[in-house]
Amino acid sequence: MKIILLSGGSGKRLWPLSNDTRSKQFLKVLENAIGAKQSMVQRVWSQIENVGLADSTVVATSKSQTEMIHSQLGEYVPLVIEPERRDTFPAIALASAFLFAEKETDLNETVVVLPVDPYVEDGFFEKVNDVELALQQSNADLALMGVRPTYPSEKYGYIVPDEIVTSDDYFRVERFTEKPSEEKAKTLISQQALWNTGVFAFKLRYIIDLLQEKGMPLSYRELSRKYSLLPKISFDYEVVEKADHIVAVPYDGYWKDLGTWNTLTEEMATTQIGKGVISDDALNTHLVNELEIPVTVLGVSDVVVAASPDGILVADKASSPKIKDLIAGFDNPPMYEERLWGWSKVLDYAKYTNEEMVTKRICIHQDKNSTYHYHHLRDEVWTIIRGEGELILDEHVRRVKAGDIIHISAGKKHAIRAYKELEFIEVQTGREIVDYDFVRLFMDWNEIMEHFYQSKAQVIV
Repeated sequence: MKIILLSGGSGKRLWPLSNDTRSKQFLKVLENAIGAKQSMVQRVWSQIENVGLADSTVVATSKSQTEMIHSQLGEYVPLVIEPERRDTFPAIALASAFLFAEKETDLNETVVVLPVDPYVEDGFFEKVNDVELALQQSNADLALMGVRPTYPSEKYGYIVPDEIVTSDDYFRVERFTEKPSEEKAKTLISQQALWNTGVFAFKLRYIIDLLQEKGMPLSYRELSRKYSLLPKISFDYEVVEKADHIVAVPYDGYWKDLGTWNTLTEEMATTQIGKGVISDDALNTHLVNELEIPVTVLGVSDVVVAASPDGILVADKASSPKIKDLIAGFDNPPMYEERLWGWSKVLDYAKYTNEEMVTKRICIHQDKNSTYHYHHLRDEVWTIIRGEGELILDEHVRRVKAGDIIHISAGKKHAIRAYKELEFIEVQTGREIVDYDFVRLFMDWNEIMEHFYQSKAQVIV
């Protein structure tokens, strides 16, 4: 059995903490067994490890989120990287091609797709073995896992059996119903329908045959190059709704989708993260503050207040799922990003007649380093404010510490490594400041230093 863990999406329902590079699964608002903050993806990955499935798992994600995954899960987690964001069917198709062409997985092998953000116990992942068994025994096209509903929810989709269920192992699926009214949900529950968890399994051959029918390459590398030709559509619409024979396995344990602020705050171990205060008469209210200024919440109940460099949200919890539609027109670049080496935060942006200016605060974690790179269009000035490290600028290497100021002209190759956690203010100036003005040369520090030795770099002590 192979597992594809889907980690994508912009997570706009958890704005302003989530953005295109730090979507909802990366927010460290949960707690692990020892009380340390952890994200949804860290929790799910640790559970996959606990049940012995990590070696069989690949993570499908977008290019913009690869550094975040490596930062939170480690550098050696196997990734399938989407060249662009195109919904769940293309992502699963690309991951299937990776298993087939790169991992040489047998076409009769069962592949299970798991979402990255369910809040469940370890038993949920142990149940995955039953999904594989149901697929084999039923000879179905697809096998799903659904949760027995505990109340008539309007928030979830339902898997409806085609007849009275006589087995606890699995049943044949008649249809799906998306987010029904409460009354309709009661009827569905009486028919023994399940909440749809987004977990499904298929034989690898099923998707490989589908790619062949569409005239798409089966090579992972070739499919990556032609990724834009795949239909931009969900796996549910492209595959599930067209399948002839689908079975579902019931799961009786605890399950919750943490996709909105009202569900996420129910599982947070504390009502407050970050600077601020919540008054005693503010009941069932949560504050999550990533800013350096305090936020005060006084006398308002059933509310979530979230503040980050990307914006500030004050919302009634029951209304919080509507946030995605309300901010649909927002098109600002992320103001806060976690990277493999640390993090960066935009402090200010200004545009003049012939020049732009962006000011950032950047942190390099101890023993980590930035890439060795240069820019065509902008100059940079760094002011080191904390820590100590090693700077490479063109053909020179030198130590830097708090108080140092470094001028980096356009075209100058540079990289920095932290001996102690290092922070600096970076001021970018130029006619145009854009993300694609970035030429990466080397990433690994040993490779960078080897380059210098080979080019006979001058070292300033």
